[in-house]
Amino acid sequence: MPISRYLLLIFGICLLLGLMIWLISSLSALYTQVIWSANPLLANLLLLLLIVLLGLAVFAFFYYTRLFQKSGKSRKKRRPLKIPLDKTEAAEESLKSLRQQVTQIQDEVAKQALLSRSQDIASELAKGNIQVVVFGTGSAGKTSLVNALMGRMVGKVNAPMGTTEVGETYHLQLEGIEREILITDTPGILEAGMGGSERGTLARSLATDANLLIFVVDNDLRQSEYNALQALVEIGKRSLILLNKIDLYPESDKTLILAKLRERVKAFLDPSDIIAVAANPQSIRLETGEIIQPEPDIMPLIRRMAMILRAEGEELIADNILLQSQRLGEEARRLIDSQRKREAEKIVERFQWIGAGVIAVTPLPVIDLIATAAVNTQMVIEIGKIYGCELNIDRGRELALSLAKTLGSLGVVKGVIQLVSTALQLNIATLVVGRAIQAVSAAYLTRIAGKSFIEYFRHDQDWGDGGMTEVVQRQFQLTRRDEFVKQFVQDAFAKIIEPLNLKPEEEEEEFEPEVNPEPLLKRYIEDWDEGNSADRPDW
Repeated sequence: MPISRYLLLIFGICLLLGLMIWLISSLSALYTQVIWSANPLLANLLLLLLIVLLGLAVFAFFYYTRLFQKSGKSRKKRRPLKIPLDKTEAAEESLKSLRQQVTQIQDEVAKQALLSRSQDIASELAKGNIQVVVFGTGSAGKTSLVNALMGRMVGKVNAPMGTTEVGETYHLQLEGIEREILITDTPGILEAGMGGSERGTLARSLATDANLLIFVVDNDLRQSEYNALQALVEIGKRSLILLNKIDLYPESDKTLILAKLRERVKAFLDPSDIIAVAANPQSIRLETGEIIQPEPDIMPLIRRMAMILRAEGEELIADNILLQSQRLGEEARRLIDSQRKREAEKIVERFQWIGAGVIAVTPLPVIDLIATAAVNTQMVIEIGKIYGCELNIDRGRELALSLAKTLGSLGVVKGVIQLVSTALQLNIATLVVGRAIQAVSAAYLTRIAGKSFIEYFRHDQDWGDGGMTEVVQRQFQLTRRDEFVKQFVQDAFAKIIEPLNLKPEEEEEEFEPEVNPEPLLKRYIEDWDEGNSADRPDW
């Protein structure tokens, strides 16, 4: 201790002794004065009262000083970060959100299948069992390991690759862990043939449902094994690498293999999660001819499993439930997206022929982009409704006109006219007329616009990094295939050209429309503005 502290301590003790002597002297003087001027009993009572008050004052001083110090420490101490609502509650919320998603699915078979699987996940959460999956290549010693863990023969060992064809599950109890542990022995991965591929797919499916994954190898990792392990770790699987059959290696080789394994997986696994065992040691023949079967050496694995499950068991269960519900949610979203896309494509198909009909009965010398945009306005509003986006007429018109300008600026209109003209000449040579080309081209452009709007709403009203231009160009390229153009023109012939009795060019001068097209187009636009589709003609 520094000299300055010694001096300070001595000074404090002297000061305390001086105060005590002064206090005793003052009490003695006070007692003497009182006893001479009053009754001795009163003097004694007064002295006792003073001593009690002094004791209370000293006690209060030390009590509140200590309390103040505690409150100061508590203010300085950071509150521990709490996992949002606790992971178990987060898993329950995820399942609740999943059920709400599933209710939007119209396919009853798919809906019931997803609901059934969500109920299974909820049941797993309620039971709280710990799923441990033994995973790896064929005959790396997975079944031998399960046998050793269970302490009894539960599967065939020393068998050819592909022995375990289905995931077999066994119950295990470890000291200090109240929850039931379910050990699943999976088929081997990376086996040859169709059967091997199917077993490998089953094994991966079982591995993705694990709370704890034991990846069994009997040597250094091959690239295919590394890829399989890395994929499972990346989706959040808590994993151990188990080097089995160490009884077959000299100590130097075992050390070298373990060092290589730790080096390969150091980016995503802790060195303590790489364990060496001998699940089914080879028998030893003594000099006397007696054969001894050594006991399995799996205690390092049991100790590591127990440590992980005691420390992380609750979180592993909740994490796995969250992962399963997220995967199920993604599947539900894919089904909903396919369902919406089918409904939106029906709307596009309906409006492409409406747009063609409007152009066909309107004597315009060229394709009128404004008329096409008027049709597209109602189309984009109805597609938006499919995707849960309510657009007003102004926003719908803005999107439709913006896309119509993009179609023109990119040369898509010109390209469509060329495609349609060529297809008409090749397929319907007698109907090469201006208005037929305009009508079919209008339907074609409406289709490109509709497909573009579907992509826009599918991505939460976002055109993506390339903007509207890239989306439109991609949709145009997708519709340029000869087979598609030929089929499209044939459909247009059946739906537009024949019903409207469009004549060959040589007869076009004598053509008198049976109806005045201007009021018809005006009524279409009024109907769209009012959102009333009941009175629209069926083209």
